[in-house]
Amino acid sequence: MIGKLTGTVDSVAADHAIVDVGGVGYLVACPSSTLSRLQAGAHVSLMIETRITDETIKLYGFFSAEEREWFRLLQTVQNVGARVALNVLSSLSTRELERALALGDKAVIGRAQGVGPKLATRIATELKDKAPAMMARSGDGVPAVAPKPAGPEADALLALVKLGYSQGQAAEAVARAARELGDHTSADVLIRESLRAMGR
Repeated sequence: MIGKLTGTVDSVAADHAIVDVGGVGYLVACPSSTLSRLQAGAHVSLMIETRITDETIKLYGFFSAEEREWFRLLQTVQNVGARVALNVLSSLSTRELERALALGDKAVIGRAQGVGPKLATRIATELKDKAPAMMARSGDGVPAVAPKPAGPEADALLALVKLGYSQGQAAEAVARAARELGDHTSADVLIRESLRAMGR
């Protein structure tokens, strides 16, 4: 299985790029967020998801392991295949997707091509509990910061910092949400309530 390709961009098309690795050209399907950063002749290193069927071997490429993980996670939802997962990642950055899932924002998810209202609802519902764990980790799989709170509050704080909020702002919002909702509130609820409070 191919997990990473490092080489030279041979060409870039609407939905894929060809990466030359030692004289072999690999056709790699990518979300538009990745394709927009590729230029013919440039050196590139892509994280790869390999899919093998009876008829084909397909490669899907991403600039980060985090984006590849979201590609995999999206496909755990019923009726979401590789094409729809790429469309979602083409329409939304991983931060925007994480925020939409945390807030249950089906309209934002539904902006992706091929994602109707029913499928957007299914994605939001099935992935909302998985989003905090993804949000609480940095792209290389280690915590982004080392906060003082523990448990769900720590997970919520990590997620908010990763979304771009300052440590102080995030800590205050999470602490306020925890006080209002009680000690045993889950991370996803803390994230959702903190985002709502900071968005007012």
